[in-house]
Amino acid sequence: MRRLRLTAVLATLVAAVALPGTAGAAVPQAPPSGVLAKAHTAGRVTVTGDSVQYSWPGVYFEGRFRGTGVGIVLDDSDNDYDVQVDGATVATLVTPGRTTHWVKDLTRGVHSVRLVKRTESPWATSAFGGFVAAPGGTILGRPAARHRQIEFIGDSYTVGYGNRSDTRDCTNDKLHRTTDADLSFGALTARRLNADYQLNAFSGLGMVRNYNGSNPQVNYRTYYDRALLNVDGDVWQNPGTWRPQLVVVGLGINDFSTAINPGEPWTPETLVAAYRTAYHAFLDKLRARYGPGTMIVVSATHMSNTTAFAETAQQIVQERNSGGDDRVRYWYYSESGLDYMGCHWHPSVHDHQIIAQRLSDFIATLPLRW
Repeated sequence: MRRLRLTAVLATLVAAVALPGTAGAAVPQAPPSGVLAKAHTAGRVTVTGDSVQYSWPGVYFEGRFRGTGVGIVLDDSDNDYDVQVDGATVATLVTPGRTTHWVKDLTRGVHSVRLVKRTESPWATSAFGGFVAAPGGTILGRPAARHRQIEFIGDSYTVGYGNRSDTRDCTNDKLHRTTDADLSFGALTARRLNADYQLNAFSGLGMVRNYNGSNPQVNYRTYYDRALLNVDGDVWQNPGTWRPQLVVVGLGINDFSTAINPGEPWTPETLVAAYRTAYHAFLDKLRARYGPGTMIVVSATHMSNTTAFAETAQQIVQERNSGGDDRVRYWYYSESGLDYMGCHWHPSVHDHQIIAQRLSDFIATLPLRW
């Protein structure tokens, strides 16, 4: 039987208290200042002094400059990043620390630059201090935000956990080096559709039960409202620019992938009931936050040990539709064609490309207003 192993990420968590569902409520929009006056991001960030802080995987910053080079100001000893200039990756920064990384010797002219956080680090806070021009150059105004916006909510499958690995057996270090959120199915799908996106994903956590029943004092919903995952009480303040037309939720693998252990407060029946109740409450939160027009996709996938995940997710969507909300849809993707060659039997880059194509095809059937 395929087994999804408990991640090192989850083992670092400490107890936290679930927060009220206030994050993401739009506040009056003000012109961006500081770092964000010259850099575009759709991710959950917190402005602090002359930098922005963040925690979720896949957060990206985009800029434009004129000249022959650009510097990227970072303070992060925990994560890996890709640096892309004019659409091509020119550097991968491995736990760069506090630094300004320079890209030099470019042809003089106008260029685009993109910095993306590849890895997952809910125990740490990262900081981006902006783009700086090489001598004789200029940082130009930030790129325009894309009209389309997609929010991906999920677990290690959504993160891109170990997707670049060439073996299923991975040390903690190999897992970290081979996780690439920028090649996850969510990021790939968003780029296919020219959409801005958030990857609000956390490995090992479930809607009500985490992998193998671990850390029962928390679950995914404990952290969803935060910008800074390791800061108890943190609540992300939507600057008024995040209004996704599409939200894709993929939570349930960790709830159901392992047998219930002695001492856990569940039976198979009560786990399904608690999952369904919590999922409905979570969908209520998303609907209240983003309004009646946002399309919400409840996704599920194949599991070798049970059909409870897929069956319950589908039932939840049927109940929403019967209650009058026809903008909640069910999407299932099978294991067909997937090799699960990522760390610990997770989807590989090859698999994420297939899943992204299937999701893109499904999205094309939805009556989206974008």
